[in-house]
Amino acid sequence: MASVNVMAGNRAPRVAEAQSPVTAPPGWALRWMRPAAIATLVANILIVVTGGVVRLTGSGLGCPTWPRCTDQSFVPHRALGVHSAIEFSNRMITFVVAAVAIATVVVAWRYGRSAVLRLAVLLALGVPAQAVIGGVTVLTDLNPWIVSLHLLVSLAMVGLAVTLIRRLEEGDGPPRLLVPRGIAWVARSVFVVGWLVLYVGTVVTGSGPHAGDVQAPRNGLDPRALSQLHTDVVFLLVGLTVAAVLVMHTADVAPRARRAATVLLAVELGQGVIGFVQYFTGLPVVLVALHLLGAALVSAALTWLLVSTRERA
Repeated sequence: MASVNVMAGNRAPRVAEAQSPVTAPPGWALRWMRPAAIATLVANILIVVTGGVVRLTGSGLGCPTWPRCTDQSFVPHRALGVHSAIEFSNRMITFVVAAVAIATVVVAWRYGRSAVLRLAVLLALGVPAQAVIGGVTVLTDLNPWIVSLHLLVSLAMVGLAVTLIRRLEEGDGPPRLLVPRGIAWVARSVFVVGWLVLYVGTVVTGSGPHAGDVQAPRNGLDPRALSQLHTDVVFLLVGLTVAAVLVMHTADVAPRARRAATVLLAVELGQGVIGFVQYFTGLPVVLVALHLLGAALVSAALTWLLVSTRERA
């Protein structure tokens, strides 16, 4: 009997430990998680714009090798001129993006939600992946298809950052639609066509004059035909988005989804105006840079529409 009591006494602490409540995340993690996610979004949009500035100023090979700037140095020297300074500055901004990503991972870890942590880690892993793709871009003398991939990955990271922000407003349960199933499919169609627009846009860029360096190759495709294809796909996207806005204003849907569709349409219209003006004015650098910013905003708005059609308990 004494041995039974001893065994029971040994079990009791384990039962109590198993029933102890989960430790709540520290207050600073709760306070900083959303700002960290927003900072991640802003940093990834920033790198899209600064990368575009490198290309638009002809500074893509300002540092002619990678990971060093030259064969002898990691930093540029005066003899390389302003182009090396622009290219090197963009490489340094990558460290800013990395710092924001690492800080976001740390906060997400202490925040205590595995879904949020996974998104933060994936965004952080995207930074070295982009650094390698950027290095391959330089080592291949700005191959337009690699440049296209480089931009598309950046745009995908913008969308992923938006998803992270949305997950902070949700639980971790299974997703539940906030709109009728038919409208959800319209939103998904908008998302797919939107990404087709972004992809074709990068191919148009690869055929145009802003190669990043006077010696950089082009993809050899007809810029005029590609621009027409891009325009056609844009009209399809705008038409689908108008349909999404109309059905969401006539059906019983969550206000969040309705706002997301309206914002996306506004972004698309602004981006379309910039695109047409830049095309008919000879692709001035300032407008092309604004168009790149618009592409990042389109990616963000597409993702926001998609994640606004559902919620998790």
